[in-house]
Amino acid sequence: MNKKDIATIRKQFKLDNELLTINDIYKVYIKQESSDIFHEENQSFSLLEREQQELFLTNFKKVLGGKLGMKLFEVRFQSSTEEQTDHTQKVLYKGLQADGVEEWKADMNRIALKMVEEVQYEKDIVVTFVRGNYFIPAKHNYDEHGMAPRDEAYTTPFILCSMNQTELPKHSLTFDFIEREFKSNTMADPVINLTSPIGGFLFPCFSDNVADVNHILYAAGKANKPDIHFIEKVLDGEEIMTAEDDKAVFEEIVKEVIGDEVNAQTLASVYEEINRMMDEEADDEEYEVTPTLDTKEMERVLQVCGVQDVSAEKVEMAFQKVIDDETYEMKASHILPSYTSKSIKISTKVANIAISPQDLKYVRQVNYNGKRCLLIEVEEDTMIEGFKLVQEELLY
Repeated sequence: MNKKDIATIRKQFKLDNELLTINDIYKVYIKQESSDIFHEENQSFSLLEREQQELFLTNFKKVLGGKLGMKLFEVRFQSSTEEQTDHTQKVLYKGLQADGVEEWKADMNRIALKMVEEVQYEKDIVVTFVRGNYFIPAKHNYDEHGMAPRDEAYTTPFILCSMNQTELPKHSLTFDFIEREFKSNTMADPVINLTSPIGGFLFPCFSDNVADVNHILYAAGKANKPDIHFIEKVLDGEEIMTAEDDKAVFEEIVKEVIGDEVNAQTLASVYEEINRMMDEEADDEEYEVTPTLDTKEMERVLQVCGVQDVSAEKVEMAFQKVIDDETYEMKASHILPSYTSKSIKISTKVANIAISPQDLKYVRQVNYNGKRCLLIEVEEDTMIEGFKLVQEELLY
């Protein structure tokens, strides 16, 4: 799934929407100390109070919120054998096709049981499963008179899971308007924190509005901190790489090719070239294909940026040494500093400086009176704590 696919289905989670309906909701309560299913409840989503429906829909939108590669990850299922009846892909697909509610509930219960195997949660959690239908409008082909055929839509069933921690209410002082007196709030019922889900998933994935049952969209609770155990043991998914992982691999590969030392202008040119690749993607309105850096593209970028002695063999050897995979592809968006942070950090013993990637070309390391100095070209007066810095002698 790309960001457009995710944004499209995410905005459909709202009340009274004809393009997305939720049929069943199954909730399980897992106790912290036992890591066991303490309570389960299944019912029709339409029978919930309208306020509860809205709370859950908001929660589901939060599960699908965040950037790809940081909080959301398209995970490919591990291959399975015919004997593996508990393989998550098979269980979810079976749940999509289930006619009866009890059969659907039993399938989701099997996944919930996998969540509590060999896991001790920090707090009580509530796991919510819903299944429904996503109606994807068909793309119209207009005839010679400019007339479109009658509206059509493809109906695709889906399953979404949301994991949420519970919190005990804090003791507080309240005012009773009826009795006209102050009282101590002694409520001890746990509150389900639906505003900050700690995980979840969407099955199947959607690519250009087409369902893909070989992938599942996993949602992490925190950016760049996916639950590897959950992905591999609960979802039966293959290994994933975060945006931070991609950026670290990129940096190590560049070091292998050109060495540890690089001037700021070369580094700035590399980021500018990758940013140009991203701009070309943004200009392509019909197709949204995320540009990637493989061995050939990495070789091209470094050559375009003026790096000397770059060859295909050298780049392939760097990929093999760093990632042990010559076919590995890094997402270009993960490489840009603006994706994982808003600025580039320049670290020195004297000070740490944050600078925008596009301004890196104005930075140089120079030698002045036998000492290494950082030179930053500026176009206007430099201000320090409201004071204008005095211009001193030029460095000759």
